[in-house]
Amino acid sequence: MDTIVIGAGQSGLAAAHALRRRGLTPVILEAAQAPTGSWAHYYDSLTLFSPARYSALPGQEFPGDGDHYPSRDEVVAYLQRYADGLGVEIRTGTRVAAVEADGDGGFLVHPAGGDTLRTRGLVAATGSFGRPYTPVLPGRDAFTGQALHVADYRSPKPYAGQRVVVVGGGNSAVQVAHELADVATVTIASRGPLQFFPQVIGGHDAHYWHTTTGFDTLPPHWLARIATGTLVMDTGDYAASLADGRMARRPMFTALDGHQVVWADGAREHVDTVIYATGYLPHLDYLTPLGALDANGLPLHADGISTTHPGLGYVGLEFQRSFASNTLRGVYRDAQHVAAPLAAYAVGALAAYGL
Repeated sequence: MDTIVIGAGQSGLAAAHALRRRGLTPVILEAAQAPTGSWAHYYDSLTLFSPARYSALPGQEFPGDGDHYPSRDEVVAYLQRYADGLGVEIRTGTRVAAVEADGDGGFLVHPAGGDTLRTRGLVAATGSFGRPYTPVLPGRDAFTGQALHVADYRSPKPYAGQRVVVVGGGNSAVQVAHELADVATVTIASRGPLQFFPQVIGGHDAHYWHTTTGFDTLPPHWLARIATGTLVMDTGDYAASLADGRMARRPMFTALDGHQVVWADGAREHVDTVIYATGYLPHLDYLTPLGALDANGLPLHADGISTTHPGLGYVGLEFQRSFASNTLRGVYRDAQHVAAPLAAYAVGALAAYGL
C-alpha cells in the first residue's frame, strides 16, 4: 500500500481526502464499527460551538441552516455520509495493535487478530478520545464516591439529587455542569477563574471572526503568549448561571478523602460524584514499538510531520499547527500540510536523486 491512515474519525477522513488529491490510494483502518470517530460516544446533549457553515470537511457542506449549531447525532450522520462518498477503502472493526519499521523505509502495521500490512506512508489520526486524562490528586484512588471522566458521562438523569463536583475550566466542564444544575447541586472546580468568550460578537458568531481575521491559523506558540488560560464559549447562559448561583465555581480542591473533597481553604464537603472534564492525551500507544513517541507517550513531530521516521505523519493533534487543528473546521489544513511530504515520500521522490 502507498499509505495507511489509522483512524476514521474527522481527522482520518480529512487525511484520506488530502492524500487522494495528491494521487495516492490510502486505506483507512478503524477500530470501531463505523467511520464516525469519537462523536457517537460523547454526551447526549453535546452540540457544536461552531455553526454548521464552519463545521464541514472539504467537498461536502454540512446540511441544514448554516447558522444552526449541529448536535452530536447530526455530526455522526454527517461523518458517515462523508465516509460513504470519499471513495477510499475503509476497514472498520480493525484495531491496530502495533506499528514497526519494515527495514526498507516503510512500516509494518499489525492489526489485532489480522494479517500484517506493509505500507510506505502512514498517518496516525486516532485522536485522543481513547486516552482520557485524569490528574493525579491526593486521595483520588481511595475516593469512595463515584468518579468518572466526562468521556463516560451521558446525561444528567443518573445524578438527580446528588452533590456533584465537575473538575475543569473548559467548554465541556461548563456545559456539563450547566445541564447537571437542573437536577443536582453542582460546583465547578478549576485552577483559575473561568474565562468566558461571547458566542456572538458584533452580530456574527465568533467563528466568523476566527476565520475572517485569521485567528484560526495563528501558531500555538503565538497563542500561548496572547491567550493565557482556557476560554469558554458562552452562549449567554453560562456566565449568568454562575452569577445567579444556579451553579458555583471554586478554586481546585487539594485532596479527596473518603467521600469528601478538601477545598483549598481547608473546608471539607461530602460529594457524591466527581466528574473530570480534564481533557485527553493523544491516543497513539500502537506507535510505541516504532519508537516514535517520547517517554510520556506523546508524538515527536514538527507541525504533524514525524521527526523520528520519514513517511510518518499525524493529523488531529490538539494545537498541532493552530487553534483549529483538531476541529471539524480546521483539521483539513493540517491534513493538506502532512499529505504533501507523505505523497512525495510514498512515490519515492528521493530515488530521483539517487538517495
